[in-house]
Amino acid sequence: MPVYRDFEDLPIWKESRDLAVWIYKLTKEGRLAKDWCLTNQIRSASLSISSNIAEGFDRSSRKEFIRFLYIAKGSVSEVRSQILICIELGYVNKNESEILLERTKSLSKQIGALISFLKKKNL
Repeated sequence: MPVYRDFEDLPIWKESRDLAVWIYKLTKEGRLAKDWCLTNQIRSASLSISSNIAEGFDRSSRKEFIRFLYIAKGSVSEVRSQILICIELGYVNKNESEILLERTKSLSKQIGALISFLKKKNL
């Protein structure tokens, strides 16, 4: 695994930032934009992913980074759950929802892989 100097260099941070931007764009229009409670919740959860990756990266220990990665991974699941609700409510189209769900699943796996790597490295 390469050595990263800044959290902005981490592929999972970039992916999580892109997801948050997509969520913000998605929630700016259509019926979802009028559902302020769900919009606020999905925006907050999507921001939490990249924020926790960044904060954990800049903490003083691997153990803390792992803890923040677990929080980020939980936020990914939160976003995925909210996307599923958006689908049921008819707020997002099928194509967009499939892409978003795939991206959240992929991001969750990537975060999980980094957690596993950091745990093994710590032994």
